[in-house]
Amino acid sequence: MKGAVSNIAWAPAQRLDAYALLRRHGICGLEVAPGLLFFDAADPLAPTEAEAAPRLAEVAEAGLELVSMQSLLFGVEGAALFEGPDALARLEAGMARATAFAGRFAIPNMVFGSPRQRVRPDGMDPAAACDAAAAVFARFGDAARAVGTVVAVEFNPPAYGTNFLTDVDAALQFVRQVGHSGVTLQLDIGAMHMNDDFDRLGRMILDAGPLVSHVHVSAPHLAPAPGSAAEAARIERALRAIEYRGWTSIEMRPAGEDLSALDAAVARLVEGAAMAGAPTS
Repeated sequence: MKGAVSNIAWAPAQRLDAYALLRRHGICGLEVAPGLLFFDAADPLAPTEAEAAPRLAEVAEAGLELVSMQSLLFGVEGAALFEGPDALARLEAGMARATAFAGRFAIPNMVFGSPRQRVRPDGMDPAAACDAAAAVFARFGDAARAVGTVVAVEFNPPAYGTNFLTDVDAALQFVRQVGHSGVTLQLDIGAMHMNDDFDRLGRMILDAGPLVSHVHVSAPHLAPAPGSAAEAARIERALRAIEYRGWTSIEMRPAGEDLSALDAAVARLVEGAAMAGAPTS
């Protein structure tokens, strides 16, 4: 298992303690929300060299590698996939900035969640929505591949505020429809739990195969995850069946004032990897 953790799990002021925690557990992957990585930059998606250097030095000192990014549309107002040309232009401009960020910092995966920016309007035919979105994502894929990254489409349940690509089947079908090497599937375990799909995890992963580029080990509403070492082991075994080579990243919100919940969650991930015969690295 190539283990990672998203930096949404701690406040910026806790970052050095969090990095040290990850290092103690042998975790070397860091997923980033730009606004939390470059929290003190005037523009976190376009930090100056002087702003970026100290934050990157902290990451390197901890032996961490930037492996994925999320919150792609951080700070972008009025962006939407289906609300007309102006909103779409804002979405595409925001994605261009995010893609440039990924290219600049050699981040190989970009998680496209943004549930509220992709709500399908009432009366819009679902098939027509997929057709329109596929054309847009093909352009995103072109831009991503040009800088060495991919756009990973994340399915978000309705509880997260969207009605488009709300489950793994819809997201996988959409990725296949786009048919672009720069557009992949983001596997979110918490969303699978919310959709009562976790029991078919193994079958789904076999179906998706190499289209899976990144995995979020998460829980509903970003509670601490994985829920148990046994769950982590089940995820790892399913991924090993397709010889998955990507990163498996804990995604959780801060829980409490200290990092004890994160410490316990990372310990469960590492224990689960060991149970599955795949130590983290």
